Amino acid sequence: MSDRFKEEIAKELGFYDTVQKEGWGGIKSRDAGNMVKRAIEIAERQLTEDQNR
Repeated sequence: MSDRFKEEIAKELGFYDTVQKEGWGGIKSRDAGNMVKRAIEIAERQLTEDQNR
């Protein structure tokens, strides 16, 4: 994942302030898991949209 994409997801999930203050190592493992889950959801949605075109 690009840093920009990770930052967008962190903002969406509400822990970007932690990333800014402490870096990626400062986030909770639950937040990291939720970030990966959200990235997968976005990728699956894009694949579905691409296949339907």
